Amino acid sequence: MSSQPEIDVHEELAGAAVTPLHKALGVLITLITLFDGYDTFNPAYVIHYVMQPWGLAPSQAGLLVSSGLVGFLFGAMGHGMVADRFGRRSTLLAGLWIVNVLTLLTALLATDFLSFCALRFLTGLGLGVLLPLGTTYINELAPQRLSNRFSLWGVTLGWSLGGVAAGLVGVFLTPQYGWQILYFVGALSIPLTLVVHAVLPESPKFLAAHGRIDELRSLLSRLRPERRAVYQSGAFRVAGKSARQNTIAALLAPRYRRVSLTIWVTAFLSLFAIFGLTGWIPTVMLKRGETFAASFGFGALMQATSFFGGLALAMLADRGFASTPRLLGGWWAVGGLAVGALVFVNGHGFNLAIVAIAGFCIIGAQHVLNNFTANSYETGFRASGVGMELGVGRVGAILGPYVIGLLQQATGGPEAVFWAIGGAAIVAALAIGSFMLQANTTEVGVAPAE
Repeated sequence: MSSQPEIDVHEELAGAAVTPLHKALGVLITLITLFDGYDTFNPAYVIHYVMQPWGLAPSQAGLLVSSGLVGFLFGAMGHGMVADRFGRRSTLLAGLWIVNVLTLLTALLATDFLSFCALRFLTGLGLGVLLPLGTTYINELAPQRLSNRFSLWGVTLGWSLGGVAAGLVGVFLTPQYGWQILYFVGALSIPLTLVVHAVLPESPKFLAAHGRIDELRSLLSRLRPERRAVYQSGAFRVAGKSARQNTIAALLAPRYRRVSLTIWVTAFLSLFAIFGLTGWIPTVMLKRGETFAASFGFGALMQATSFFGGLALAMLADRGFASTPRLLGGWWAVGGLAVGALVFVNGHGFNLAIVAIAGFCIIGAQHVLNNFTANSYETGFRASGVGMELGVGRVGAILGPYVIGLLQQATGGPEAVFWAIGGAAIVAALAIGSFMLQANTTEVGVAPAE
């Protein structure tokens, strides 16, 4: 009896050259996360227009940002179990349609505080799917030597560009068309969803884990056409059945407990700082004497520099997975110290420099943490692991804008804001830097047919 070639799906994907299909799927995920980032950050540019007409206190205004993040929390924490069971593709499409419909309804129906918050909560359910699942999908597809950089170009670039786009629409279009234009522009994701439905394949590792071998052979042949003949004659040993067990319990089992808890604490503090700062930066900078255009532009600047900060960190992290926690800690520490410096110095040039550093370090580190999380779990728990990281982190994101609003209401000035945000980033640095995390990854295996 002749033996058939042994094929390891993980090794095949990890050792692949970057093909046109890799690039096309990377661009598609970039566009998806662009709209995710755009819709996540645009409430910051609504606050200026509705505080007085709707009679909102600063703490209530913070809920305009936080309400969508509450929905994001439930979407992020719940989608992983769905995606691990029913597939990345169908779950991603469901999230896109939720965002499409609710974004358009926000522009048409949000006429007061309660209706806006309710619609943002429902939109957040879809937003909570797009970023973590996009991260999982691109991570499962990426060649190993380019893992972090591929994720940065495929996920972070889109999310950062979305944040920049929200700032640009806020600066240039809202004065003429009102805050609703932010959501009419966001509804342009509808044509993208039709394209995604037509061309996005299922994740190859999900196909392997669920025994969909014919689809797997076809997709691998497109990703590595030089090995098409091997895939047609080879036999795959399908693993991953553990994905059907209680995924939350698995993430807290002895194998992953230390990694999971450390990542969750760090994500909570990081996203508290990020959304506390991005949600209020236009309003706070107006109070510090900046012009309207400059104040709204700070948000776009922060998102732009976050991509380059994440890319620089990813290039360093790709040299050695074990060093990633210390690198992340360094990034958050520098960002936290920079934000704290705003307590003592105020000036346009200084404000620009600090906001750029905050985006580069604090948001840039969060982008790499997402990919680090994906690499820390086996395939069957990967979507759940990233979803839980971003879900727990979103508790911090929800509290960030609200707590910052309360601090402004209590103190009347921005100094306490900078202390809180800078302090959260520094504690995040200590949390991730104090642990030598060891990823336990067991990929889909293969064996010859018996």
